Amino acid sequence: MRSLYIECNMGAAGDMLLAALLELHPDPGGMIDRINNIGIPGVVVSASPSVKCGIAGTHVSVEINGAQEGSIDAEIFEDYSHDHSNEHGHSHDHTNGHSHNNEHGHDYNHSHDDSHEHIHIGMAQIEGLINSLDVSSHVKENAVSVYSMLAEAESAAHGQPVEMVHFHEVGMMDAVADIVGVCMLMEEFAPARVFVSNVHVGSGQVKCSHGILPVPAPATAYLLKGVPTYGGQIKGELCTPTGAALLKRFGDEFGNMPNISVDAIGYGMGTKDFPVANCVRAFLGQVKSEESDVVEIICNLDDMTGEELGFALETLMENGALDVYIVPVSMKKSRPGHMLVCLAKPGDEERLAKLVLKHTTSFGVRIRDLRRLTLERDITTVKTGKGVVRVKRGYGYGVSKSKAEYEDLAKLARESGSSIFEAKQGNVQNS
Repeated sequence: MRSLYIECNMGAAGDMLLAALLELHPDPGGMIDRINNIGIPGVVVSASPSVKCGIAGTHVSVEINGAQEGSIDAEIFEDYSHDHSNEHGHSHDHTNGHSHNNEHGHDYNHSHDDSHEHIHIGMAQIEGLINSLDVSSHVKENAVSVYSMLAEAESAAHGQPVEMVHFHEVGMMDAVADIVGVCMLMEEFAPARVFVSNVHVGSGQVKCSHGILPVPAPATAYLLKGVPTYGGQIKGELCTPTGAALLKRFGDEFGNMPNISVDAIGYGMGTKDFPVANCVRAFLGQVKSEESDVVEIICNLDDMTGEELGFALETLMENGALDVYIVPVSMKKSRPGHMLVCLAKPGDEERLAKLVLKHTTSFGVRIRDLRRLTLERDITTVKTGKGVVRVKRGYGYGVSKSKAEYEDLAKLARESGSSIFEAKQGNVQNS
């Protein structure tokens, strides 16, 4: 199955992840142009060659209205009247002149004097901005989710409601570009699985407006709950909150590199130099499943009535089968018959096979392991002229499709006396 493996031996940040994924794209320049034309106010994203420890890769930078800014910071406001003149967020290394001297050199490369007026933006405004962009609904959904995770992490770190979390306008637009850009590339690659290595978070302490905090900073630590991490000898913050949120959003499995046949490798470079190459690596290729995704139980039948077959199917479904169906077949001696096919989760095959033998006339069954590719799916609701209909949406592998739920369409059709075709089109009329 087509999969993505992200190696975080030097942590992760939004711009590094974006750069690594860009290197996997067959037309990175065209992708940059797309990001620059989705409607982020004043933003120009650029990519340039970068070499770390002799390894060539790509560094992404973002200019806002012609000036390079930093990335995302957040603050909790208990009192909107108190002085913010020397505060620019808590989770990164700061000095009193607003110079972001982050050890990793990923997202923070701007400086402001103490007279700079701070403008703060809440989640509602960020969500409004993202929803105004010229990208798909799937990209918008993922980008908003990443920001929601960031807000929740900041909230948990300070013990304050999410509604009190606000992001600095300075440095916010380039974070939007990084996050939305990553979401766009993930949609385009549409990997069936995303594997992520153990995450190097750095070590030591980080200086911020709230004081001296341990690495990983509280928000990053919160986001990486359940993810294998390690510190190491490098001092400083290697994994930023933005990087952590993106990894958590898209990562399906964390740990060792899977058995992958690699088609392309991308190197996303940070700004600073270390004894170890300061980069995120991304591998795109085919991963062979070590275990089957689904098990198929099959038998041929030529001496059962329709009622008996129907009861067998119902029993199998009630006992956890993924699906059961009957296929007409021509059997030996030219007798017409049926092939019963039962799909089961790995581990359920023996239990369901016993039920097949119990409720059919077969003397044996065939069992085989199968792989399957499935679209990610969710349920949304759509208003029609006569009511609300649930719609199942599927996406992945470069495909996006939707289908209205039959039960809801049938209900609207019955209530209005119309056809199900009219209900499906949202044009239900009274008879």
